Amino acid sequence: MTKEFDIVVHGATGFTGRLIAEYLLTRSDSGLKWAMGGRSLDKLQAVRDEIGAPASTPLVVIESSDEASLKSLMSKTRLVISAVGPYQLYGNELIKACAESGVDYVDLCGEPAWMRHMIDQHQATAEKSGPRLVFSCGFDSSPFDLGVFMAQEEMTKRFGKPAQRVRGRVRKMKGTFSGGTAASFKATMAAAATQPGVIDLLKNPFSLTPGFEGPRQPTGHKPMLDEVMGVWVAPFIMATINTRNVHRSNFLLNHVWGSDFAYDEMIVTGPGEKGEAIANAIAQDKSMSEDKLKPGEGPSKAEREAGSYDVLFIATNEQGQSVKVGVKGDRDPGYGSTSKMIAEAAICLLKDATVTKGGFWTPASAMGNALIARLQSHAGLTFTVE
Repeated sequence: MTKEFDIVVHGATGFTGRLIAEYLLTRSDSGLKWAMGGRSLDKLQAVRDEIGAPASTPLVVIESSDEASLKSLMSKTRLVISAVGPYQLYGNELIKACAESGVDYVDLCGEPAWMRHMIDQHQATAEKSGPRLVFSCGFDSSPFDLGVFMAQEEMTKRFGKPAQRVRGRVRKMKGTFSGGTAASFKATMAAAATQPGVIDLLKNPFSLTPGFEGPRQPTGHKPMLDEVMGVWVAPFIMATINTRNVHRSNFLLNHVWGSDFAYDEMIVTGPGEKGEAIANAIAQDKSMSEDKLKPGEGPSKAEREAGSYDVLFIATNEQGQSVKVGVKGDRDPGYGSTSKMIAEAAICLLKDATVTKGGFWTPASAMGNALIARLQSHAGLTFTVE
């Protein structure tokens, strides 16, 4: 059945959702029909006008908790981009509707315990009805998931098999995490305090690989002198979601990287005493638990365009052979780059990943090299073998 839209941006009146809509305006060459979705028609009309979208841009009123509203949405679109978080508070009914209706789905989720609950509840349904549901298509976790994927592809090409060990090292990051990321962090902590099993899922690096427990992983929980790079590194707040997604990619790719695969992520702080001091300062930073970042707010366009990031992936095998892959983004990670990445993931899922079957996926396992190519061509990312 032909649908009215290829993509509906759910949450288009929020800060990140607005940026996604703005970006899709620039991608008219994709040939896809898209609409802006949200709870308030008045707000949708206002945002449409503010971002300079044509008056003819379709607007879809969506009430996430209303079954009839979601059923209507499912009948209209092939794919939903969800920018409405925290997902554990506002995403349950939408995931269920997509899984049952065969509608593809991408989001920006960094909430591993909720993700696991959704996989457990709806994987079988999605396999039958056919939708591809892809979590974490923004800064968490596309650059990391795809960076490891590319490093392992290069290792296999050069040395005949993938690496047992990959290190993700953030060399540079200018810009802020989103207010939605902070809200998700707080919602997850609240759930951990009241729901049995959430803490165990948050601690387990294999929380997104149902039925599989791999080897003990490097924790990355405290500053250390990196033995490979020879510099100090510090804990990276996004590692708690990115590492889970990377292990899920390996799981979904039938453990092509090996059942003994190990991966961690940390921030490079530099050599010597100065590097150690910076690493210790980062380890003691508690800003994610404070109220400075608010959902719906964000940096100015100038601040977003001044942001960037640079992540190094070092893949090493038992023989000491290695490959280095650098992944860079030309905007701040939490907003400018994230909004482009998720939009390209949606386009890629619809246009390129046509053989990917129904179920819950990661960016690398669902789209792999096709998404890397789109992010490089359109979204300001570069993936380079160094």
